[in-house]
Amino acid sequence: MSATLHPTRSPAPAGSRKSRRASKARVQLFHGPSRSFELHEQALPKHLGEGEVLVEISLATICGSDLHTIDGRRSAPVPCVLGHEAVGVVVESSRQGIVPGARVTWSLADSCSHCRACASWHLPQKCDHLFKYGHAALSDGTGLNGCYATHILLRPGTAVLEVPDTLPDAVVAPANCALATVVSALAQLPFPCRSAWVQGGGLLGLYACAWLRHQGVQQVYCSDIQPQRLDLVADFGGIPVLGDDANWGRSRERMQQECPGGVDLVVEVTGSASVVPPGVQMLRPGGMYVWAGMVHPETVLQLTGEAVIRKCLTIRGMHNYSPLHLAEGLNFLESTLHQLPYDKLVSPAQPLASLEEAVSLTRSRGWQRVAVRP
Repeated sequence: MSATLHPTRSPAPAGSRKSRRASKARVQLFHGPSRSFELHEQALPKHLGEGEVLVEISLATICGSDLHTIDGRRSAPVPCVLGHEAVGVVVESSRQGIVPGARVTWSLADSCSHCRACASWHLPQKCDHLFKYGHAALSDGTGLNGCYATHILLRPGTAVLEVPDTLPDAVVAPANCALATVVSALAQLPFPCRSAWVQGGGLLGLYACAWLRHQGVQQVYCSDIQPQRLDLVADFGGIPVLGDDANWGRSRERMQQECPGGVDLVVEVTGSASVVPPGVQMLRPGGMYVWAGMVHPETVLQLTGEAVIRKCLTIRGMHNYSPLHLAEGLNFLESTLHQLPYDKLVSPAQPLASLEEAVSLTRSRGWQRVAVRP
């Protein structure tokens, strides 16, 4: 079963998983860094506008960007409901083809489909009227704008994808951020592409290893400065290499010996500008460098134009994704479900009421994602 952007289903039969229509949602309000979350009741809309979809959230996961917001590394309007990685069940829908009882995930952004970014540049994630779930004020619309809640209201320009019953909630939830972003970033590869170096052993790095191997890349190295973050690299098809100061020399020599002339592709998913100079050095002439993690202002580069020009390099930056990339990601999960240990990525679900404890568990880095269940 392939993921589709506008699935068509007959209405859910009696006794199906259709959710009961409640009158209120429970949401965890974020009031700013160093302040506690507030468990709050928010009224559900009595009537949906054209194209809107009301979803009862089954499972959400805590993304690294949410942790950055909680810690004050990125700003957010307050109060707001954070969270943008989730899966849920349609409660009510005013959109054709999306019916109550459907199990769905959705794009992290709502786009207009008419502006130049959407219609001409094919970058809906850069829409002139962009709305991002988990990043909007409670006063914006119904306030049901984030995933640390029992319900979310999806807007008319949000892609809603039905997901197969074969995919567990914990496998699906991170797809609408981490996996779809990786699919978008790696939509173009150099030719030939037989070797790659993924910089960063977090969830994006693991997805990148698995995706590249699935695309036929034979040697995929994955580095991190923390040894424990490399524990799952081999399970997802990568070759773990330590990138800390004490071990980087040996790791570099190994890659140079096994890839004479340099690797075809380097993928940055660390968020650190310090990895860029060694990344450029490791690329072969004509290679490609993809940047997907450096989304913070403190990423000033120590790099000369000469280093790029003389090697004839292609540098590609990619932020977020389009709905088609999310659909590709879901198809990838379905085709690799029994080949890759996705069960090792996400923690046992923590209750929504214990979001503070779930955030603390995220900081411990014992799991690639910590799950929250309403």
